[in-house]
Amino acid sequence: MSESPDSRSLVSASSQLNLMEIDAIDDKEFDIPQVDTPPTLESILNEPEDEDEPFVLEDTCLLNTENMDTHSCETSSLASSDSGDRTHLKRRKRPMETNSTVHGSVLRHSILKGISAQIVSAADKVDAGLPTAITVSNVIAVGTSHGLALVFDHNQALRLCLGTTATGAEYGAVSALSINHDCTRLLCGFAKGQITMWDLANGKLLRTITDAHPPGTAILHVKFTDNPTLAICNDSGGSVFELSFRRVMGMRTCESRCLFSGSKGEVCCVEPLHAALELKDHPITQYCLLAMASLTKILVIGLKPSLKVWMTFPYGKTDPASVPQLAWQFVAVQKAVNPILAFCRGDTVHFLLVKKDESGTIHVIKQRQLSLNSDLISLAWINSRTLVVMDSSEKVHVVDRPSQEELEVLDLSEVQLVYNSSHFKSLATGGNVSQALALVGEKACYQSVCSNGGQIVYLGTKSVHIMTLRNWRERVDHLLKQEKFLEALSLAWSFHEGTAKAVLGLFGDPAKRKGLVADKMVEILFQYVDRSIKKCPEQGKIQVMEQHFQDMVPVMVDYCLLLQRTDLLFGQIYSRLLENSVAKGVFLESLEPYILSERIGCPTAPVMRDLLAYFQENGMMESVENCLVHMDITNLDIQQVVQMCWENQLYDAMIYVFNSGMNDYITPMEKLFQVISVPLREGRPLTDEQVVMGNKLLVYISCCLAGRAYPIGDIPEDLVPLVKNQVFEFLIRLHSAEASQDEEVYPYIHTLLHFDTREFLNVLALTFEDFKNDKQALEYQQRIVDILLKVMVDNPDFTPSQVGCLFTFLARQLAKPDNSLFVNRKLFDQVLEYLSSPDDDSRHTERQQVLLELLQVGGVHFYVIICEFMYEKKHLYDKIIDCYLKDPLRKEEIFNYIHNILSMPGYSAEEKRSVWDKTLLHVQELVTTDPAKSAELVAVHFTNEVHQIISNLQDDHLVFLFLQSLLDPREILHPQPLLRSGPDLHEQLVGLLCRFSPQQVIDFLKTSQDYRLEETIQIVQQHQLHEAKAFLLEKKGDIQGAFQVLLQTLEAKLLGLTQPREGVDQLRHEEEEGQEEEGPLQRVQGALGDIIALCVRGSHGLNQQQREALWFSLLEAMMSPQKLLKGSDAKQTSEVLKEFTMQVLNSMSSFIALPAIIHRILQDPVYGTGKLAEIQGLILGMLDTFNYEQTLLETTTSLLNHDLHWSLSHLRAAVSRGLHPRQDHCNICLQQYRRRQEGEDEIIIFSCGHLYHCQCLQRKEQGVAGLGHHSWSCYKCTSSQGRRSTDQNTMETGRGRSASLAQTRVTSVHRGASGVGQGRKLLCDATLDTQQSQAWDQLRCIYRGPSRLAILSELSSSHGHEKASLLNPVHPGTGSIFHSENFQLKLSPPPLVEE
Repeated sequence: MSESPDSRSLVSASSQLNLMEIDAIDDKEFDIPQVDTPPTLESILNEPEDEDEPFVLEDTCLLNTENMDTHSCETSSLASSDSGDRTHLKRRKRPMETNSTVHGSVLRHSILKGISAQIVSAADKVDAGLPTAITVSNVIAVGTSHGLALVFDHNQALRLCLGTTATGAEYGAVSALSINHDCTRLLCGFAKGQITMWDLANGKLLRTITDAHPPGTAILHVKFTDNPTLAICNDSGGSVFELSFRRVMGMRTCESRCLFSGSKGEVCCVEPLHAALELKDHPITQYCLLAMASLTKILVIGLKPSLKVWMTFPYGKTDPASVPQLAWQFVAVQKAVNPILAFCRGDTVHFLLVKKDESGTIHVIKQRQLSLNSDLISLAWINSRTLVVMDSSEKVHVVDRPSQEELEVLDLSEVQLVYNSSHFKSLATGGNVSQALALVGEKACYQSVCSNGGQIVYLGTKSVHIMTLRNWRERVDHLLKQEKFLEALSLAWSFHEGTAKAVLGLFGDPAKRKGLVADKMVEILFQYVDRSIKKCPEQGKIQVMEQHFQDMVPVMVDYCLLLQRTDLLFGQIYSRLLENSVAKGVFLESLEPYILSERIGCPTAPVMRDLLAYFQENGMMESVENCLVHMDITNLDIQQVVQMCWENQLYDAMIYVFNSGMNDYITPMEKLFQVISVPLREGRPLTDEQVVMGNKLLVYISCCLAGRAYPIGDIPEDLVPLVKNQVFEFLIRLHSAEASQDEEVYPYIHTLLHFDTREFLNVLALTFEDFKNDKQALEYQQRIVDILLKVMVDNPDFTPSQVGCLFTFLARQLAKPDNSLFVNRKLFDQVLEYLSSPDDDSRHTERQQVLLELLQVGGVHFYVIICEFMYEKKHLYDKIIDCYLKDPLRKEEIFNYIHNILSMPGYSAEEKRSVWDKTLLHVQELVTTDPAKSAELVAVHFTNEVHQIISNLQDDHLVFLFLQSLLDPREILHPQPLLRSGPDLHEQLVGLLCRFSPQQVIDFLKTSQDYRLEETIQIVQQHQLHEAKAFLLEKKGDIQGAFQVLLQTLEAKLLGLTQPREGVDQLRHEEEEGQEEEGPLQRVQGALGDIIALCVRGSHGLNQQQREALWFSLLEAMMSPQKLLKGSDAKQTSEVLKEFTMQVLNSMSSFIALPAIIHRILQDPVYGTGKLAEIQGLILGMLDTFNYEQTLLETTTSLLNHDLHWSLSHLRAAVSRGLHPRQDHCNICLQQYRRRQEGEDEIIIFSCGHLYHCQCLQRKEQGVAGLGHHSWSCYKCTSSQGRRSTDQNTMETGRGRSASLAQTRVTSVHRGASGVGQGRKLLCDATLDTQQSQAWDQLRCIYRGPSRLAILSELSSSHGHEKASLLNPVHPGTGSIFHSENFQLKLSPPPLVEE
């Protein structure tokens, strides 16, 4: 033996469930060696088989529970392919069932020829007898009627022949077989009641059991459980026994226990629950379940830990001759893997689900039953979703359990199945069984059918047959061999979509599975195309050929579209069909319904050209238009298609081509307008074709304005606004592109109105329905309405009926609640007159309905408009005020109306007076509507009636709003001349501000100056606004009084901080004043900031004694609460108060001497007693401030000195720099300065390079005398600028004796005949000339930035001044650098200056 039984496990993993992911399935086939010499008995029993097909038992993959709901992922079968025997051939020729067209051939039926031949040979040559029982695991064991057990390996080679014929004569035939889970032991039951146990590794007999059950009864079933020491046997007396195997002191024993007595009803079938290795830890397996089927009921018992009956289920009414069947299977149900027991007796299969809940309770739940129309004699699971049953006529039915759909039916009558009737009748022991059991035994074949590993083995009298599931490729190929292409494609598509049943070989990622099936379907399609070409009739009527391709081409198109492989359809398939002209035509015609249903959107360019050419050749222009509007035509010749559409009057297609192909929505309208505008302009009637074009034009315009594509679909969202704007711009064009001289304005709107006024206005009405929040569209709406009025009103070309349509349209638009159209009063009157005209009978009902809509929708608004019109006709302008007040939409326009009446000329004094009186009468309504506009109106027209108006306002809040708008300049919308009023109004406003908006009181007091201080102080004191009172006292000059008010406020807040319970009332009062909710520390900090600011402002005008009284009182107020803070909880508050105290000390150090401050601190009990460490922080803080200021002063002095030194050194360097003249002659007299002269000639050179004689400049008066010296300026430069800088020179003259950067005076001395002049350079007093000043200003602009002196000046200024600092010149008003919380002054030593 090349392999031990343990080396290969034939426990069917595919009938169980696995939680692992398996990537591939091995589906190999094994070759069988051939026999060279005729066989002998020994060779038959020992050599390998000489058959064509091996017996393959493979380890298989397990079900993936993640994919169980969609696919069964079973493994390859025990037999790998059709063996080619006669039975198989006969089955292929037999007509297939109806379901075969959907599922194909699900089962592969094969004969294990090697085993079959050796069984026959053994019966003939060694008298082994006929086969009686079979069992399958890693090996196959076959029992015979003469007591032998033949064991075959996976290559169908005979490994063991267990037992002898002599033993068989004693024990009788083998009636039952069972192999344990690891394939090491074999149990054999015999017809005379004996049981033997064999070691499959060496063929040794381990046990012979003769007393396990009552004598005189045959063994019907013997089965191992998953416990290797436990087995079950069932005898012909109907009893069931538990066999426990033990090995004590080297002796093998077997203990028997009766589980069920036949006296209570014969059991004829037992089935223990077997679990695969990966499910050995399942919570159900520990109970060692056993199912038993008696003649009346089903029992499920647990053998472990103790014997317990879990469930009984009666059959009900059944045929007494029916054979009970049992079969276990682990199945994934509701995301949990649990065992299901399938059982039946008769034609109904029941399912029981066994599961254990979280509490540990075992539940047995009945599932949906399966009904068949035949008496079943065999029941087996081939995988977790598929059952294989056999009926009494030996037909095998493959059934999908979830859907209860029958997948296939096979006839196995030729198998000559072995029945166990003799054992059920116990003929070997005298036939001592009940008639009921004997009747069941007539059709019993328990030992002839065995399921294992996704394969079912059937034992015949002379052969062994195996049924396995075909994998998906085999099922498809099986149909292809029969040239059933449509069925093959349908089956493959069900695999692709996951709807197929009993699927094998598809696993892993769904996309990968679909890719495999799609490749196979492409292969089938190619074969189908080739077959359609080859099978086409070469001769005969053309209709026959067309019918042939009409049956086949749609199949190709359908499956290419299902697979989303249009590249395949329009590529290789189309190229093959081009070989046959009939096939090409049928193919092109068959594309039309797919294009119209938009299943095909973009054929390739060659196919589209062929399609259009074919339709055009055959006069199918309607089909051309239908296809064009559903296709992407970017691959076509746009110009050619447009021309074809225009010539054949395919206007829908032409519009679609322009829109989709070129995003051009205007050209189609231009083309259609050109056709219909000419006869309309000439007054000729339109032809039917032109009427159709006009109607299409209206629909097209409506679609474009609604964002819909014409004739189908929608315009892309990003193009909708652009298309709307283009269409509107097109319609409101003043003239067309090729306008003649006599063309009327707005020709396109003219044309549409003349074509069909009512429908064009309906199109506009539908379009305006979408204009709600689009500002651009609303502008177009108003523009079009204005054009319509301009074109139609007072135009004799339009009939009154057409103008009436316009008025009706306008009325409906004005009746909308969200109407934004503006129509002038005259036109509105015309509309109303038309709608209410009793003389015109045309469309009377419609006009009446529109008028009712106008009044109903507009409500009061239109009603008061009508009343206003009537009042204005009668000059009752005061009544119009009532109309405005009653109109909620125009209520705020009343202010402009009153102002216009009272200020504009053209109205009589009586009319103005009536309006004036009406306004005073309704002043409260006006103030309620808009206080600001009311105040503005009063300030202009009712200055003397303010007190009367205030008295008429009964609500104090209205008075407050009115006065605030009237007197507060910040609240006035349109500034008017300040109202001259007494202080009483301002003081009244202060009182109202204290009541309704106390936070605005101080701001108003700062901006207003028209109140009396004493009265105002009493008002704010009455309302307890302490900050406002302090402000007024400070403004009055009473610094001490303001200080006391703020000090009391601070002390109250400090009291609330140190003693919260006592400060509750004060805090509650502050909240009632409307202050924001802040913490106690924030409130204290705010109050402290206010009082410190007051002390700083007031200290400048006080003497030293008054300052000390002010500041020391504040210091005492801050230090005294610290005495009250005790305990660990107050530590944080104490630290914060000390920080606040430091703020006071830092602020007062600028006004109070340091010794006085320290002396006062040491006198305080908080700091005066105890150790120095307690006041160390305060003293060190003041010392740090002193050190900081001292360092700042020293650094400032150093920086100023450095800047001064730098400026002086650069001035000195500039003065001492030499100048080089541009020319060697004077720029005034144009003579060289090196001429021979006896005396010295003074030369003046400017920094610009110009040279002059001193005398020449004196003559030109370019020098300005002053203080004994001249200040010169360049004559040429000042002349070129067109101005003289006398003022500048005069200013520079007064600068003293400083050296100039601008000019140098040179004295030249000419000696000797050679004329060589030697000069000496004279440093004279000079200043910057004009060019140097400009250069200096430019240099300063380039390097503009704050100097260090400016920075220090900013630092020295008070941070309370709100001025734009030099550090931030770009943003004025942002405050000084003190306002930056992160500002830190980094001091460094002054840089070294090179001398």
